Parts: sequence; C-alpha cells; structure tokens
Amino acid sequence: MAGKSRRSVSSNMPSQRQLRVGETLRHALSEILVRDNFFDPDLENSSITISEISVSPDLSNARVYTMPLGGKNAEIILPALNRLAPIIQREVAARVHLRRVPKLKFMLDDSFENAARMNVVFNNIRQQDG
Repeated sequence: MAGKSRRSVSSNMPSQRQLRVGETLRHALSEILVRDNFFDPDLENSSITISEISVSPDLSNARVYTMPLGGKNAEIILPALNRLAPIIQREVAARVHLRRVPKLKFMLDDSFENAARMNVVFNNIRQQDG
C-alpha cells in the first residue's frame, strides 16, 4: 500500500525475459546469417551486423536492428531482409526453444551514425575550450 507496484515502475524498461529472448534471438540470427545461404542476389556477399533485438512485452514482435558492414547498400539489404523475414523466422524457430518465435522486423541501426556525430560535436567543443 505504501509503494508503487513493480509493474508501474518498470513499465517502460524491458523485462529480464524480453532481454533474454532478444539476446537468444540475436545469437541465433547471427549464426543463421553467417552460415545459411538464402539465394537472394541482394544479400549475396554482404556482411550484416545485428546490434540489438528489441522484443515486445508480449514476445510476439521483435525489432532487429541491423547494419550492413560499412553501412554500404543498406537501401538494398534492409528490404531484402524484411522480404526474407518469414523464412529467417522459421530458421530461428528450428534453433531456439521458445513456445512462439516473435515476428521479425528488420530495421536500420543508426546508433553508429549518432555516436559518430556526437563524437564530432564533442571534439569541436574540446577544440574551442582548449
């Protein structure tokens, strides 16, 4: 009665289960993208980094944040991954022991670009002060 319920305090933070499922999916997806060949010309000879997977609270959807190596051909690779998402999801289901594998949605991870931009801003501030 004196405090807030646990649910309301952590409502905007992912639960331990969401984090664990996301990390399990990330490992499975990384293995699939490295070892399996999907015979898609858009994905041929491309290296893809999976930086994070954000899973919805009900574990039915997952946003897969990806970045092609060097950021090249993202406008080609991202649609190809989303086109192949049902096939990739079946491969994940075969490797991961979950009651239901979340629906995968591939998204471009812009955190690397944001970090580079912030680095430039901080360096400019440092140069102005020094």
